[in-house]
Amino acid sequence: MTRETKDALATCLWFDGNGEEAARFYVDLFPGSSIDRIMHAPADYPSGAAGSVLMIDFTLFGRRFQALNGGPNFTFTEAISLSIDCDGQDEVDRYHDALSAHPENEACGWVKDRFGLSWQIVPRILPTFLCDPDRAKAKRVMEAMMAMKKIDVAAIERAAKG
Repeated sequence: MTRETKDALATCLWFDGNGEEAARFYVDLFPGSSIDRIMHAPADYPSGAAGSVLMIDFTLFGRRFQALNGGPNFTFTEAISLSIDCDGQDEVDRYHDALSAHPENEACGWVKDRFGLSWQIVPRILPTFLCDPDRAKAKRVMEAMMAMKKIDVAAIERAAKG
């Protein structure tokens, strides 16, 4: 292999002409992120003209992504989401406030951003409690989480304690 394995895979996200806007929004939101390359179309294509932005390579938290301005043919669904591992309530609040653009679509820490992409905003403590060997504790936490839109860390901790 001529390149490092970590560089061989990127998640490509399909946008309807606003891929650069989305990539810049995500890069500004997440620390240590960057726009790595902007590719312009060398010729006209079904959803763009020669010279228009075709693809943006960007990095979030050290992971490669691509934003493709593919046009209106495909849209995001909740069948795929990006999950953010948060240190605590402050991070949950920050990402929730920045990403949530469709409150009617929120459930259990999931939000949909203004581009239609779904995100899971998860405090680290949540999966720890859900995997707890005390299955009664895990059940209480699960039931508490299921009633939430944005995850409330203190309420999760109270549910864990019983």
